Amino acid sequence: MGSWLSGPRAAAEDMGIDFGYRGERLGLPESGPGSIARPGRRIAAIFIDWALCMLIAYAFLANGKGQQAGNWALLIFFVLTLVTVGTVGFTPGKRIVGLRVMGESGGRLPFPRVVLRGVLLVLFIPAIIWDRDGRGLHDRFTKSVQVRI
Repeated sequence: MGSWLSGPRAAAEDMGIDFGYRGERLGLPESGPGSIARPGRRIAAIFIDWALCMLIAYAFLANGKGQQAGNWALLIFFVLTLVTVGTVGFTPGKRIVGLRVMGESGGRLPFPRVVLRGVLLVLFIPAIIWDRDGRGLHDRFTKSVQVRI
């Protein structure tokens, strides 16, 4: 019962399988600056970004209709992601919680991969499926990683 509640990773580790830490396969440190961003910070960053986009949509683009504001907010979110991640490597939400998006090799993400990452993020499904390192599929497909600043 305990292994079922704690999950398959914990059960495998109890059997002696060593997975290492998140980001070890990518050559990143276990903790501190440059380490893989934890899910809590990533979720907080996306909520901050989404709230900012909704605020802009309601204030400037919505005509008193909630659904229309949501559609505008999604477009604003996409553009915000393209502009900010493509230039400085982080969105306002990521900056507030201390995260940055970079390529697996450690450099800035090329613009075509920023566009693909933005499209996948707007689709939302890839963002909720994570790999062993804690990266969403949108990061894995674009060979990017979110790290702590």
